[in-house]
Amino acid sequence: MKFRQREAEQPEINLIPFIDVLLVILIFLMLSTSYSKFTELQVNLPVADAERLKEHPHEIIVAIAADGRYAINHQAVDGRSIDLLADGLRAAAAGQADMMVVISADAAAAHQSVINVMDAARRAGLARLTFASQGSGAADATSAQDAAH
Repeated sequence: MKFRQREAEQPEINLIPFIDVLLVILIFLMLSTSYSKFTELQVNLPVADAERLKEHPHEIIVAIAADGRYAINHQAVDGRSIDLLADGLRAAAAGQADMMVVISADAAAAHQSVINVMDAARRAGLARLTFASQGSGAADATSAQDAAH
């Protein structure tokens, strides 16, 4: 007698329950995830409560206006290039490498304008940088109101 060997049946994997579970997980993640929009990010500039320092002879004050104009130690800089800023900082430093560069930027000034001053200070060999901020509190509000009148 000739017996035929049974062919081994291939196991069948049913993917439908697996797909159902994955869809439920996907729907759960879509409903529970919160999305934030970075275009709606509002940045408030910092306010410092430190004591006001008097003028120091080892400071170079760089003012940045809202429209991108620069002034070094209350002297306007002709132009807005980094090379002109670096030349102005070198002249203000007068060969002293330990000078502190104080960046006093308007709240509405472009970030690129501040970066330009930092790059110009690096090119001029001035490594010490700091930022000026406005004070907070009732005394500052009173002096701002008095200045407005």
